[in-house]
Formats: sequence, structure tokens, C-alpha cells
Amino acid sequence: MIHSTAIVSDTAVIADDVEIGPYCVVGDNVEIAAGTRIDSHVVINGPTVIGKDNRIYQFASIGDDPQDKKYAGEPTGLVIGDRNTIREFCTISRGTTQDRGETIIGDDNWIMAYVHIAHDCVVGDKTIMANNATLAGHVHVGDWVIFAGFSGAHQFCRIGAHAFLGMYAGVNRDVPAYTMVAGQPAVPRGINSEGLKRRDFSAQQIRNIKNAYRLTYRQGKKLNEAIDEIAALSQEQPELIPFLESLRSTERGLVR
Repeated sequence: MIHSTAIVSDTAVIADDVEIGPYCVVGDNVEIAAGTRIDSHVVINGPTVIGKDNRIYQFASIGDDPQDKKYAGEPTGLVIGDRNTIREFCTISRGTTQDRGETIIGDDNWIMAYVHIAHDCVVGDKTIMANNATLAGHVHVGDWVIFAGFSGAHQFCRIGAHAFLGMYAGVNRDVPAYTMVAGQPAVPRGINSEGLKRRDFSAQQIRNIKNAYRLTYRQGKKLNEAIDEIAALSQEQPELIPFLESLRSTERGLVR
């Protein structure tokens, strides 16, 4: 299952059914679990752990040194979960000692060509990153987030679950869960109603989320006032909790 032209380190731990294509390089301290397929000319450096049933297309660079001038060769890592698709020319860096020391990618993500995921990012499950989407260092991305083509997030930003970044959107502040943003710099454009419908949110749940969005962005309230009102509503509307947590946890401030 390993092509004769591939170079695989003696310290790499490769499951028996992993496919590694022509001219790949798998370095020291790399672990690759069962069912994963790696096409030609992929470079994977460690420490990197790759889970089950992933597909990595040609010319991707996985687990190389972080693009951080403070990095001095420390043994940081990259952890990739299960069933991810990583398309051509993607770059995913290891972490740094300036943060948790790991870059983490969850499960079932669809990562399209030329996407860059920088050091210390944490990406949840079932996200979509269209071509040339870019995450700077230390970005946290929740489950089900969609990045349209050429969109990107500034370092340390947090993108809440089910958020949607429009094409070319440039995010330099936090994006609450469920929220759609567009522009450079990005500004809020409503909630991701269509995405929520596709994920079986009920019409009432979507109305409740829209109301929470209006309390935050359309009624001239201070952020702490909106948080108090949404917290009270969330006791009977649990779908508001991800939105509420986004508001409470922001450190860079919210897109406005």
C-alpha cells in the first residue's frame, strides 16, 4: 500500500491499510491510522497524528514547522481527526509553545485547495473551507462553520458554530455562532438561516436565533444588556446557548 518511490521514516507508525502514493515523504514521529489515503507528492512531518479514513490529495504540506518567527524548533504537534478531506496544495502547520503547542483539526471537515491553517488553530467538526481560505495563528473555529473562497480570519479570532463567512470576507474580530458575515473588514449580515434549515433546526428555533441576533445587533443595546436578555431566553430556548457563549467568551470583540 506504500508506493516504492515514497520515503517513510522508520519512526512513523502507519496502519496496515494506509495508502501512500508516489513521491510522498512521511517524516519522523508521524502516526497515520487505518483507512487513510494519501495521494502523490504529499509531505507530512511530525510530530503529527492523523486519524482514520482521511483523504489527502497531492502536493499538500501537513505538519511542517509553524510560520512563526518566534518558533525555535520546539517539538510541537498537529492532530487531525477522522474522515477529513484535504485537497491539493493545502498547508497545515504544527503548533507553537506560545499557545497549547498543538494545531487541532476535528472530524469530517472538507478542506479545499490552497487552504492554509496556521499554527495553534483549533478547528471543530463538519466545517467547509473553500479554496484559498486562510486561518492565521491561534484561530478557533466551531462545528459546521463555512468559509467561502478567499475568506480569512485574523490571529486569535473565534468563529462560532454554524457561522458563515462570505467570499473574500476578512474577519478581524470574533464571529458569534450562527452569524453570516461579509466584506473587508467583515460585518454581520444576519444569521445562517439556510444552513440551519439543512441541519434540521426547526422554524421556531431559527426564529429564536434571529431574535437573539436582533437583540445583539439591531436594537442599540449594550453587549452586557443583550447577554442578560439572551441568557434569560436560553433557559427555555437551548439553541441560543452557542450564540450566548460566543458573546460571553469574546476577547477581541465582536464583528460589528
